[in-house]
Amino acid sequence: MTDKRDILHGTPLMAGLAEPLVDELLAICQQRRLRDGEYIYRQGEEGDAMYGVLEGKIRLSNTTREGRELLVMLVERGDWIGEVSLFDGAARSQDAYALGDTEVLRIGKEQLDTLLEARPELYRYFVPMLCRKLRLALSYVEATALYPLSARLARRLLDLHQQSADSELHFPQEDLAKMLAVSRQALSRELKRLEAAGAVAVSYGKLRILNVDLLCSEAVAG
Repeated sequence: MTDKRDILHGTPLMAGLAEPLVDELLAICQQRRLRDGEYIYRQGEEGDAMYGVLEGKIRLSNTTREGRELLVMLVERGDWIGEVSLFDGAARSQDAYALGDTEVLRIGKEQLDTLLEARPELYRYFVPMLCRKLRLALSYVEATALYPLSARLARRLLDLHQQSADSELHFPQEDLAKMLAVSRQALSRELKRLEAAGAVAVSYGKLRILNVDLLCSEAVAG
């Protein structure tokens, strides 16, 4: 069984958390297993908990009334979701569901509010989580408004590479197209160009980063 301390004490988001505070957070956590496709929460629902991924992946996305999906991100081991609604009290802005068998930690709002009231020093560990999400959101808005697809693709590949700490990214190209809000055909053309330049290697269901420096150059072009 996964050690719950891994996500509370061993990730950058919670780095430096003192052992007594780790114990107090663990005391209010609930461990939950999810089947492939099972929703953690849906867009518009009340934000009553935040979740840390212990094993597996969580898909975060928005869907329009016409059924068009914008894939926000794939959340992997060590990251948290749901904290924004937990702190601002607004409804969930995305759908979140499991990709494959997934294990998460759940921290309920009432339990966390009680703990934060008793231990206000914990706030300084949650603020960087919120700031990180804000920076990501602003960077995506900026890229969409100011940069061509080639630069946006390079930036997103670099982000995914940094998040996974692995040169090989495993997801369908359709998902990458949804992350960038472009057609599958437009994405395919850009990936073929990057592959010809030696920046990436593309195969079915996965993409390998070959040249980070070249992607960095692409990211600032345009």
